[in-house]
Amino acid sequence: MLPRTNRLIDQKSPYLLQHAYNPVDWFPWCQEAFDKAKSEQKLILVSIGYATCHWCHVMERESFEDVEIADYLNRNFVAVKVDREERPDIDQVFMDALHALGEQGGWPLNMFATPDGRPFTGGTYFPPKPMYGRQSFRQILEGIRYYWHEEKSKIHETADQLTAYLRKAPAPQPLDEPLPQWDCVEETVQAYRRAFDSEDGGFALQRPNKFPPSMGLQLLLRYHLRTQIPSDLFMVELTLSKMRNGGIYDQVGGGLCRYSTDYQWLVPHFEKMLYDNALFAQTSLECFQVTSNPLYREIAEDIFQYITRDMMAESSAFCSAEDADSEGHEGLFYLWSADEFKKTVQDKYSESLAKYWNVTPQGNFEGKNILNVSQSIKVFGEQLGLEENEWQKIIKYARRNLQDVRAQRIRPLKDDKILVSWNALMISSFAQAARILERNEYGITAYNALAFIEEHLINQEGRLLRRYRDGDAKFPAYLCDYAQLGLACLDIYAWNYEPQYVLKAHHWANEINRLFLNPDGAYFETGFDAEEVLVRKADGYDGVEPSGNTSTALLFLKLASFGMGSGFLRDAERILHSFSPHLHQAGVNFSAMLNALIWARKGGTEIVVSGAESNLETQQVLQWLRQSFLPEVVIAFIPSDDPDPVSQQIPIAEGRASLDERLLVHVCQGQLCHAPVHDLPSLKNLIGKILNN
Repeated sequence: MLPRTNRLIDQKSPYLLQHAYNPVDWFPWCQEAFDKAKSEQKLILVSIGYATCHWCHVMERESFEDVEIADYLNRNFVAVKVDREERPDIDQVFMDALHALGEQGGWPLNMFATPDGRPFTGGTYFPPKPMYGRQSFRQILEGIRYYWHEEKSKIHETADQLTAYLRKAPAPQPLDEPLPQWDCVEETVQAYRRAFDSEDGGFALQRPNKFPPSMGLQLLLRYHLRTQIPSDLFMVELTLSKMRNGGIYDQVGGGLCRYSTDYQWLVPHFEKMLYDNALFAQTSLECFQVTSNPLYREIAEDIFQYITRDMMAESSAFCSAEDADSEGHEGLFYLWSADEFKKTVQDKYSESLAKYWNVTPQGNFEGKNILNVSQSIKVFGEQLGLEENEWQKIIKYARRNLQDVRAQRIRPLKDDKILVSWNALMISSFAQAARILERNEYGITAYNALAFIEEHLINQEGRLLRRYRDGDAKFPAYLCDYAQLGLACLDIYAWNYEPQYVLKAHHWANEINRLFLNPDGAYFETGFDAEEVLVRKADGYDGVEPSGNTSTALLFLKLASFGMGSGFLRDAERILHSFSPHLHQAGVNFSAMLNALIWARKGGTEIVVSGAESNLETQQVLQWLRQSFLPEVVIAFIPSDDPDPVSQQIPIAEGRASLDERLLVHVCQGQLCHAPVHDLPSLKNLIGKILNN
């Protein structure tokens, strides 16, 4: 007998498919659900989560698989399941509603709405029995049903008030004053300094957990470039190294987990997200540019090895995430007993390897061990009387053995849907690595992932779509998708200097203005052609990834520096004007947008290099530019043997081609262009003056 399924069985989302065998009569978000609620005058449960959400799994096992709870829910409510990663617009509106009710957010998010979809109450995880100071889920359902039948007018009144509150919050508007000043950057840096954990790195911002602060670290690197204050660079370096050595980082297979549940980076929430790893790799690459410390190169390369081995989808794009749970237990896949560990490494250094990774008989998590490192490879090797490279080889060999044994375990669920903005972040990471580390195989990976998106996630009308899985592309893409994809195109150009990628970025920027434009303020998150869920939002909060408005501002600033239109500069400045109060009052939450502000206030620097690719001086200049940390610079390259394609397609290159094979470098900042230079020492001297200005 085939198991019973509900309507979710026809969906592509791994999260929705997880619930397809529940006894709950789930609907996906669709008009049919609202029609049923209206015709039967039933309230709607909008339950929002994602495939790798641990507490979503817990509530499913406890409540949504419970036949009695499901029967009560089916008789009295219309139940709707939403994958927040496919539909961030729905998630944001209902999360805003929960916050407006004075509740903390999180997932699973369970909101109750009137038959026409207006929220009026809700929460996150509800236990099956009263515990944690919360009512049981059944009690919640019974109480809400009672009020719907006995106090219906009060529910409508609350829904009206809440909807009015959500709708009256306007899109941020530009202020009649200059761009936000440098002081908001300095105030944010001061906030990071106050919150800095000088022992374990990271920042005490969201107790009791510690989240990877990649965007904040990138801001500190840019601030350090301007001020050269050593303590700011120290915050970045300590945080990166402590995260890489902590339990939050998979010491066996590579890859960063979502967050740490303690301040020592020891016990993670074991799910791995694509965006976290993309941003961590980018930050490590930037720190490598600043310090030349090979540790940060190794961090990025280890992440890329994990991604290409375990997170590729459809052979070229990137999967979204890996779950925390396997066999019903969180973290089980990643844990080691002392005996299993020593048996696996099978080396005369097994005791030393156990000490290096802090493996003990008693363990550090539920009687087993989360591998973590307390001493550097160099220091630990010296204690053993080994050279650093010798101990490194032993560790590498042990990791391979541990990977082989762990591969035989039941692996956590892999969410293999392909999301544009998350893929674009990883495309940028690989392209930046190809440029900085001079590893073309990384560039090819970026190129192939972009080609996949262009082939599978653009419909016949040219509309970019949000999600692809199992042959199905769906949902109009959001502002963040368009903007991140445009930035990814520019990162590929910075690696291969093929002008078509600047034109691709220009196309996506024009599409942003066609679909998401708000002429009076910040850009909307959804296109004018998309479904409006209560309210059309415009947000700038840099949460787990840069906001759509942040990425749009940065994309526009870069394109303006390439000479692709002065309107892009005005549009970027309008975004920054619109969020000026937020940048001053809560800059930590807008760290990536502050990076765009730094660009806007300094003015982008344009460098046009022309010469023969075979010319040694040309190669030296391009190599130095690729490897240097110059975050507010755009670079165009004109090969002297074929200058026309670049000169005709990238405006700043027009008229700047070398007339012979000799190196020629033009440098401009804002409205000021410097005299051309012809060698690397002169270019370094000029760039140094610009940076110190």
